[in-house]
Amino acid sequence: MGVEVVVEGLSKSFGAQTIWRDVTLTLPTGEISVLLGPSGTGKSVFLKSLVGLLKPEHGRVVIDGVDVCDCSESKLYEVRKLFGVLFQDGALFGSMNLFDNIAFPLREHTRKSETEVRNVVLEKMEMVGLIGAEEKLPGEISGGMRKRAGLARALVLDPEIILFDEPDSGLDPVRTAYLNQLIVDLNAQIDATFLIVTHDINTARTVPDNIGMLFRRNLVMFGPREVLLTSTEPVVEQFLNGRRQGPIGMSEEKDAGQMAAELAELRGHDNSVPHIIPQLSVSPGLPERAAVRRRQDRVMTNLGSLAGPAQQEILASLTPQERARYGISSSGQPPQGRPPQARPPQEQVRTEHMTGSLAANQASQVPPSSGATQGARPTPNPRPRSEQAPAAEGDDPWWAGDSQDAGASRSRWFGRKRGER
Repeated sequence: MGVEVVVEGLSKSFGAQTIWRDVTLTLPTGEISVLLGPSGTGKSVFLKSLVGLLKPEHGRVVIDGVDVCDCSESKLYEVRKLFGVLFQDGALFGSMNLFDNIAFPLREHTRKSETEVRNVVLEKMEMVGLIGAEEKLPGEISGGMRKRAGLARALVLDPEIILFDEPDSGLDPVRTAYLNQLIVDLNAQIDATFLIVTHDINTARTVPDNIGMLFRRNLVMFGPREVLLTSTEPVVEQFLNGRRQGPIGMSEEKDAGQMAAELAELRGHDNSVPHIIPQLSVSPGLPERAAVRRRQDRVMTNLGSLAGPAQQEILASLTPQERARYGISSSGQPPQGRPPQARPPQEQVRTEHMTGSLAANQASQVPPSSGATQGARPTPNPRPRSEQAPAAEGDDPWWAGDSQDAGASRSRWFGRKRGER
């Protein structure tokens, strides 16, 4: 099973250029997470910081109890054994056949016999569908096969954390779909913690359990897929819909006046929250992904911290089996007198870090209609009770939480605010 990766207040610069600052998130154990963002926002730099190849100026990355930003070389070496990495181009040795490429980490870092090495390599090649291609050179195979060979090499040491740096780069849509299915199936089999950096919108919408986005040197949001897919945060909605209208411009940052006009036009056309696209399921014959249930328990426990339309969309996306599990009626109401054991056990639910909006230095870009003051972080408007998901008269939904505890409700989704320690 995978391990949890906790990132706290991470900041990285190259000279006078700030790449990102105060990034705080948690990659939940055994779940698939995706990191999005326009080109040049430091997504690959973030991956290198997780494995200790780059040292950030501030913050911590805690893996299995070890802070990789402030530990000895020997400790860092041990922590790196928990990682497997799939590079953008596969990073295969051109003079070695696929078998030797995949066997390379075993021969370098273990004392296994050649018989043991062969058994492990063939097992991983079978997992990624490469049996029969052992003797081929990287230059003799397609880009999709090179990606799968790189993934097999990342798996041979049985890592607990696997990083994917744009696995769909250079692949056609069909091969990307096959690779996405392979990633989901692998997670079901090994239950490791996955982090994928990608620009592919279909991958971001259908594969992960959690989604995060970097923009303007900050982590805009990070949390369960249901929360991000129903988000009305302009930059998140623009990126996930792949459209021109929004804060992201050709040079990343767009003129404030143009952005305000585009957002006003969009609001005039549609005020509803985006629909949740179904998540990719495992292939027939494989076990169900345990990560899906862990994520859904977390979402349903904290559902009351979301706006009413988002709650309704999340409830509408549940299957009949999931509705029965959480005690949700066909009308979207939890029945009165529901047995206590139907509620997800609290000991299985972990808090997710997620920043709520753009950092304070972007607040001046928010259109005047939002009510934000220049130079200050926008404050969410109190949500009228009428906007919450329906419940039986005189009874709050079990998943709505304490409506009087707005601060605690926010902390469940958004983590600490900037400046808090």
